[in-house]
Amino acid sequence: MQRVDLFPTHEYQGLKLRTGRPYPFGATVIGNAVNFSIYSRYATACTLVLFHNHEEEPFVEIPFFKEFRLGNVFSMMVFDLDYENIEYGFRMDGPFDPQQGHRFDKTKILMDPYSKLIVGRDVWGKQPDWNNKYQYRSRVVFDDFDWENDLPLETPVNDLVIYEMHVRNFTCGAASGVKHPGTFAGIAEKIPYLKELGVNCVELMPIHEFDEFENSKPSPIDGHMLYNLWGYSNVGFFAPKAAYASTGKFSMQVDELKNLIKQLHANGIEVILDVVFNHTAEGNENGPYISYRGIDNKTYYMLTQDGYYFNFSGCGNTLNCNNPNVRDMIVESLRYWVTDYHVDGFRFDLAAILGRDQNGYPMSNPPLLESLAHDPILGKTKLIAEAWDAGGLYQVGSFPSWGRWAEWNGKFRDAMRRFLKSDEHVLDDVKERIIGSPDLYASQNRGIKASVNFITAHDGFTMMDLVSYDGKHNEQNGEDNRDGEDRNNSWNCGWEGECDIESINYLRHKQIKNAVTMLMTSQGIPMVLSGDEMGNTQWGNNNAYCQDNEIAWLDWNNLEKNADLFNYYKKIIKFRRMHKVLRYEYHLGHNDYRNLGYPDFSWHGVKAWQPWTGYNNLTLAFMLNGQYADYDGTPDGFIYVAMNMHWDMHGFELPQLPEEYKWHVFANTEMAPPADICEPGEEPVVENQGEVLVAGRSIIVLVGKKPVQKKKSKKVKKTND
Repeated sequence: MQRVDLFPTHEYQGLKLRTGRPYPFGATVIGNAVNFSIYSRYATACTLVLFHNHEEEPFVEIPFFKEFRLGNVFSMMVFDLDYENIEYGFRMDGPFDPQQGHRFDKTKILMDPYSKLIVGRDVWGKQPDWNNKYQYRSRVVFDDFDWENDLPLETPVNDLVIYEMHVRNFTCGAASGVKHPGTFAGIAEKIPYLKELGVNCVELMPIHEFDEFENSKPSPIDGHMLYNLWGYSNVGFFAPKAAYASTGKFSMQVDELKNLIKQLHANGIEVILDVVFNHTAEGNENGPYISYRGIDNKTYYMLTQDGYYFNFSGCGNTLNCNNPNVRDMIVESLRYWVTDYHVDGFRFDLAAILGRDQNGYPMSNPPLLESLAHDPILGKTKLIAEAWDAGGLYQVGSFPSWGRWAEWNGKFRDAMRRFLKSDEHVLDDVKERIIGSPDLYASQNRGIKASVNFITAHDGFTMMDLVSYDGKHNEQNGEDNRDGEDRNNSWNCGWEGECDIESINYLRHKQIKNAVTMLMTSQGIPMVLSGDEMGNTQWGNNNAYCQDNEIAWLDWNNLEKNADLFNYYKKIIKFRRMHKVLRYEYHLGHNDYRNLGYPDFSWHGVKAWQPWTGYNNLTLAFMLNGQYADYDGTPDGFIYVAMNMHWDMHGFELPQLPEEYKWHVFANTEMAPPADICEPGEEPVVENQGEVLVAGRSIIVLVGKKPVQKKKSKKVKKTND
């Protein structure tokens, strides 16, 4: 017996139709029909516009009949469409009254905000036809990808080592050696490299469809084209960017991204997406009609009483995230990426905006953030907030969490940068960051897992530039060096920019090793910026959002040039992943509450057990007792880290270990490579068990363990034949 609700009841210009299903929104294949459903609270009429693939003019425009509307939803089933060869959009009719928040214009063809596949701008940097009335086109997804039992990895959050990367920048450089540079496929080719480095999570900068031509212009310096490279300006929240796929010109970006995630998972690497729900690419009142503005402007955007756009994003508009319908769209988007793409987590750009009400005021209990924290489908998905916005709301340590949200810890970055360049008055702050920022997270019982620690990220200096420039050099951006952060807490080690002075370059490499040592031996979730492990430079540009060229692209020649940095990074990452004592989930007690003879964590100075906290002190040491890290039944060793950011050498008295234990040296950033770091587990015994000398601006990492007894080889008695 066939279902009655799958038979047409209406006809329009030869196409058979019937009342659609209001939910889910978007385009869904149901039997031999496609169900089109779109929400608009204030529209008075809606028309479905259908194109044959790549054709400029539609072949039909079907009005939604009165009976095809239920509440504020227009839904219609269209039968016998060759849905793999059609593109669709909508015209919405309604009032044009900007002062009241309405900007309907039925002459505009609008993209479906729930599009799973967006076409029309499929090749990166290819100039579109600006006269085309409908550039971003919705297409129906044909989902036949074989995941072969793949699922999100659900790696414990405290075990993550995150690697933040940009899809194009990672492999666009001429020396990357990949077949498909600047694409999802290009990243897949580099998975062996990621495994060798040792990271177990990649955080992809925005991969939702966006417009690289937004605000594009020739550089006034040398005429090269400036693009919207970073992509923090979404066109659609459900569709991957076509131009990030080598197969995008064939509309195969969905499968290419899924294949990348599947391969990363097969190699034990999670995937976090950087998502931008704070604004869209439609800009302010002078921006283009793409989707949301023409469908339901008053619902989708935060508006002033006069109908202008609030701009808490710094990008022209602000999404009305806590409107119930917009909130539902965001939740549906995230659920889709988890269920259909097996994504492991999300980092939310300018997430403080997500906690503002529709008038822009911060909410004490934001419905969207609570919904995401308690959503059943997202129950084991990582949620990471950039806990500030462009409107001045800074919530690091106070972001609403419900025990689920982690945060980019900007205070970790600032404190460690200042300590690295030997600032005074910073040691108390440094100590809080090393132990997982209990001043920010302990009172809320959020634990160490709430702190995503980083020293560099896409926004700001690379690690090499952090130790090579005192000030930003963004002249190539065409804004007279006004853009980008002015407070970089950087130090050029005595020379501004690249130089061939051996002593300065040696110091810079040492400072980079100091920085990553601080990062990897601190409690919290470490995040590494892509390219730092090979000494990537942007020549002092700390805001390379528009530089689709060698300024932002990784130069893979640096892997050979700075081989000591890569060797140091991969070994200290391996060291962290080997030692549970560096990966606690909750804050430590700083006492011996199990009577094991040593506290779980202890501070030291140049004298053991006597940390000096003077305002001008630049020396600090700490010890972790691995006997307390036996939560899986096996204890860890002791780890001792001595940090000397003073420019003179200091002796550090070592804490005495239990009988049979000895200190072994794992890393000494002062030493020339390869003696600067050991293979984890093969550390040699320290000759003087009472003291170590730590050179100026250097760090030493020791492991306390029982020396491995070498087995004596048996002598074989010779016999005469």
